[in-house]
Amino acid sequence: MAASNADHGRATLPYGPATITPNIALRIIPRDQHPISRKDISPNALRVLYRLRDSGYAGYLVGGAVRDLLVGGHPKDFDVATNATPEQVKQLFRNCRLIGRRFRLAHVVFGNEIIEVATFRANSDDGSGDRELDNGRLVRDNVYGTIEDDAVRRDFTANALYYAIEDFSVRDYTGGFEDVQARTLKLIGDPEQRYREDPVRMLRAVRLAAKLNFQIDPATAEPIKPLAPLLGDAAPARLFEEILKLFLSGNAVASFEGLERFDLLRVLFPETAAALKSNRSGALRRMLLEGLAGTDKRVAHDEPVSPAFLFALLLWPAYCRALMSLQAEGVHAEEAQRRAADRVTLHQLNTVALPRRFSLPMQEIWLLQTRFAQRQRKRVLRLLTHPRFRAAFDFLVLRLAASGEHADDVSFWREAQLQSPEVLATSLTSTGGVGEEGEGATRRRRRRRRRTGATSAE
Repeated sequence: MAASNADHGRATLPYGPATITPNIALRIIPRDQHPISRKDISPNALRVLYRLRDSGYAGYLVGGAVRDLLVGGHPKDFDVATNATPEQVKQLFRNCRLIGRRFRLAHVVFGNEIIEVATFRANSDDGSGDRELDNGRLVRDNVYGTIEDDAVRRDFTANALYYAIEDFSVRDYTGGFEDVQARTLKLIGDPEQRYREDPVRMLRAVRLAAKLNFQIDPATAEPIKPLAPLLGDAAPARLFEEILKLFLSGNAVASFEGLERFDLLRVLFPETAAALKSNRSGALRRMLLEGLAGTDKRVAHDEPVSPAFLFALLLWPAYCRALMSLQAEGVHAEEAQRRAADRVTLHQLNTVALPRRFSLPMQEIWLLQTRFAQRQRKRVLRLLTHPRFRAAFDFLVLRLAASGEHADDVSFWREAQLQSPEVLATSLTSTGGVGEEGEGATRRRRRRRRRTGATSAE
């Protein structure tokens, strides 16, 4: 594909022990040589771009929106890059607020939509800017520069593409246009240095490759396994947000497989990784993948997915392994379940900041599983009214992917939900073996004790 070239130069990234000096060559891809149309861009983003232009500033649609539009996607977020400072942007838009410490940004608010406007960032600090490094990692960066500087500071070439509103062209400084066409994800600069600068980029590589169905460039992929332990030093709150992006964006299965392939799963979920490795039958992994596939379907249909349910799924192998260990030590079943849930949650907090508003419902989903084997009338009616019943039942259905022994329980509770409380209560009272007392109830209680071990061994 032909394109014009101009404005050659070089830019330097002052990160890591050495200096990254990528070649910069602007390639302009005219409107008739790319598929991006204004009708596919948020009208609010266009308003921001036109206001910047009319006020004498440069403004470009940038990053993921440009990348996704080039591959036929439908971006939800539209970001703008400009040579206007955040304060200057705020002067142009009454509906603007300034946010951020590490990166000072302008958010232009249009109802439920926010257009993020970032000032071009510079690659070097002459002392007049606001940049802070901590052991080679960037903790604050508000040094402004040119569009060329901004391009080489971005992480992947596919994210360093700029859509110009004045002529509807795409500006490419790092070869990203060709990489997008080749469906390749490539880091700008030296991959090892870029990962050391921000280890979370390893997760972004996996997530974007899964989302876009891109291949990770070999040079970009090679350092991930040896550098994976660096993720352990990332802020737990930031890792929580990254996990939500990995698994709640509609590509959970591919993201999970990418984490496994690059040894990142054992850093993010060490006890889950250990449990999957020791589960020779593969039942736990089958269940986990089944659950993630269901998550992808819900996202595709714009249905909500609770982070509590997601983490219940991701940490279930760890819970099962902890439960088996406690039972082997002779701990009573109910006590073992509570202790296993607390142990797994506490250990996971060392890596990922899982808020209590999600960890507590997660534990309830686990602890309700053994109650599905109980058919006494009062217990059945009580469980049906439990606020976590539906989530726990959906989780029970997932467990069929690991073990067919749950089929009877799934059938019973599926039917129970279709009956009125009066009809259900009558049927439970009149059915042998499921009343409040008697020989049938005793048999059911004894069988539940035997099933506890089966739960933990899936």
